[in-house]
Amino acid sequence: MPVPFSDLQLQYRTIKSEIDNAIAAVIRDNAFIRGPYVEAFEREFAEAVEIAHCVSCASGTDALYLAMAALDVRPGDEVITSAHSWISTSAMITHAGANVIFADTDGATFTIDPAAIEAAITPQTAGIIPVHLYGQPADMDAIMAIARKHGLWVIEDCAQAHLARIKGKQVGTFGNAAAYSFYPGKNLGAMGDAGAVVTNDSALAERMAMLARHGGLTKHQHRIEGINSRLDGMQAAILSAKLPHLREWTNARQDAAKIYDAALGQIEDVVVPQVGPDRKHVYHLYTLRHPRRDALAAHLNAHGVQTAINYPIALPFLEVYRRLAARPEQFPNAHRDQSRILSLPLFAEITRAQQDEVMERIIKFR
Repeated sequence: MPVPFSDLQLQYRTIKSEIDNAIAAVIRDNAFIRGPYVEAFEREFAEAVEIAHCVSCASGTDALYLAMAALDVRPGDEVITSAHSWISTSAMITHAGANVIFADTDGATFTIDPAAIEAAITPQTAGIIPVHLYGQPADMDAIMAIARKHGLWVIEDCAQAHLARIKGKQVGTFGNAAAYSFYPGKNLGAMGDAGAVVTNDSALAERMAMLARHGGLTKHQHRIEGINSRLDGMQAAILSAKLPHLREWTNARQDAAKIYDAALGQIEDVVVPQVGPDRKHVYHLYTLRHPRRDALAAHLNAHGVQTAINYPIALPFLEVYRRLAARPEQFPNAHRDQSRILSLPLFAEITRAQQDEVMERIIKFR
């Protein structure tokens, strides 16, 4: 049977009345920009991720920028982030005015290696942006110890890690601030672009909110020069409708991952996702390693199993960063993984029959 990589239509159908009612309410109330639905979602999401303040914005990319701008990133500052991630993280470092410094991943969990962070620190280092990649938390205890030692700020990139935990503590609550994405395919996804940045620092929250709303919290009262990065009322209402289901959806993803682990972990050459100690992976993506990745992907796709490669080129080796003249030996784990990673179908509504089809095709791969 064909197995989709994800199925957003199925998710919509399971809560159709809730989504339709949310959309109708926004239209009825003409609450398209800011307003009660945005304010309600900000409160609800802050509670869900166990933090004091949520500042909504137009995208997860903007969330990263707002956090750095509010932390007064300046030209000449260096910001360290993971060598293997989506480009939003590194691009926003540049757009905020700093120089991006890449650190290798740890070789097991796909997340940034604390030892590589330590090695990359210079007198110009201002902060660290660890990425909780694929839904796996980075080693925040080690990262925060490094940050305290060197007097650095930390922004957690939680775009793929809603409700992930380390030793029972939610990601996003370790650093100075954390950026979330609600891109439609995320574990908590809107029906368009949407994002938020969260923090326990009330002064930082106010500054980020001002930056996102043309520099003021009240119309025509511009205290600083900001940008236009607002979550619209429609997306906020949709997210509020989905949020009560997030824990159940997360549990379903974790259960599906266990099924893959049990079957695929026995296959030669297949390396299933490795979860770090005391970490709760939320499986935004189920990403394995295989030495013949491209052949395996072609085999699965030929039999109706959709796959994805997240991400086929590690950031230092992208054309846009040619200026850094990166060499494979500088980032051995990220360089190796870029040719071995493959993401399998995994979504909250995936059936056992669909997983059986995926696993059977992998078992039959030669």
